[in-house]
Amino acid sequence: MTEAQLTDKAYSTEIPHLSDLKNYVGKELGLSAWFTISQNQINTFAKTTEDDQWIHTDPEMAATHSPFKKTIAHGFLVLSLASKFCFETYSITDVSMGLNYGLDKVRFINPVLVDSLLRGRVSLISADDVTGGVRYKMKVIFELKGQEKPACVAEFIAQAYANSTK
Repeated sequence: MTEAQLTDKAYSTEIPHLSDLKNYVGKELGLSAWFTISQNQINTFAKTTEDDQWIHTDPEMAATHSPFKKTIAHGFLVLSLASKFCFETYSITDVSMGLNYGLDKVRFINPVLVDSLLRGRVSLISADDVTGGVRYKMKVIFELKGQEKPACVAEFIAQAYANSTK
């Protein structure tokens, strides 16, 4: 584990040129700030996705029937924060266009209870040249404050193109 991986303070890596991205393979790019998962966010996600199960949206039922005694966030609500955490943890200065290319592996490990603090630890797994740009894969660990195991671990794929006029 590198010194950067031992830090508990949010930080971000600025990469000057897309062509430099390969130099960061196998390295941590950053750690986002803590983010609170609120009941309002959970309810909004439930309404939007029409996934209105009591375990997510009914605090009274959850207190009575859930093994967690609180409502929990949808797994895909947590996963939807991958873009936010990546945006907070690295930037590539000369990129003119970036694409969210999707996900590779995703593991949901620990439930995210309402009012939990969550953050993303982002590292670069691979970077491969494509015509005019780079397709790269990042590992995002969704850490839960006070928990040894993360909420989720995902491999997030992106593609970026450099600004050829700079």
